[in-house]
Amino acid sequence: MRRRWRPSLAFVLGGALCGTLLLSLTGLVVFRYLGPDLGYRNAAFLLGLIITVVTAILGWLLVRLLLRPITALERFATQVARYPAEPSQPPAHFGTQELRITAQSVIDMADTLRNRETTIRSFSDHVTHELKTPVATLKAAAELLRDDVALSDENLRLVDQIASATHQMEQQIEAMRQVARAREARHEGSATLDNVADTLRSDFPALAFNLEGGQVDLPIGPEGLLVVLRQMLNNALEHGGQVVHLVAKVRDGQVCVQVGDDGQGVSVGNAERVFDPFFTTKRDQGGTGMGLAIVRNTLRAHNADITLDSVATGTVFSIRFDVY
Repeated sequence: MRRRWRPSLAFVLGGALCGTLLLSLTGLVVFRYLGPDLGYRNAAFLLGLIITVVTAILGWLLVRLLLRPITALERFATQVARYPAEPSQPPAHFGTQELRITAQSVIDMADTLRNRETTIRSFSDHVTHELKTPVATLKAAAELLRDDVALSDENLRLVDQIASATHQMEQQIEAMRQVARAREARHEGSATLDNVADTLRSDFPALAFNLEGGQVDLPIGPEGLLVVLRQMLNNALEHGGQVVHLVAKVRDGQVCVQVGDDGQGVSVGNAERVFDPFFTTKRDQGGTGMGLAIVRNTLRAHNADITLDSVATGTVFSIRFDVY
């Protein structure tokens, strides 16, 4: 950001008000002193010309010092929000002193968020890459040991446990990569429940679907909506769900989607932890505990959030998209 003198906001607004007052005084002077000499028609024409010129100058100053910097800052913030991993060109003009300070704060915040996302992504990529080799070695060793006919039954059970643990590690590694990608992924466009209903019925034939508000536009692309709903329907199946209720509606300036099922529900003790990464009650059945973490990260990339509303009978989640 280049260092240059910039007027304060008070100076700009005060100058505009003084200019308006000056126009009024100019009109009185023109009519009082020039009207008799030039004629009131000519004086009115001259007054109109002066008002037009001065108003144009004031308008140009306000556009340059206020409107253009604010619009540029809005475009920059929108670009960062939609594509946090991509570099964005900061505004080149900052208008007043107050706008310069505000713009610098927004730019610094964007850099901090981008660096944080880059660090998280780099860390997850590094960890998953470093773990792949030892996990692959364990998997190969377990397969070789299982083929050894000299092993006792007790040793074979131990080898099976090693193979099972290796499989769980592979699932956790892949789940961690998906969570990191979900923080950055943004699915542009809009979709409705009707758009994805057939796909969901095909993917989950064991579930019966009840849909309401199938025509309500949701501010997320079909691919993103499928990512969210597939994770949640997988959870419903794992917890014994047979019927799923999907309800979309507009309420209090928000687009809301409720996802409910008739499964086992969530215990009160676990309700506060369901969105925590790696938390699962199905570890022995291959659960990674990443499904709802991926859902929340994907939704937050689209200015939305998810809450658990009911834990007593079945499970009800509410997704709320902010509508601007």
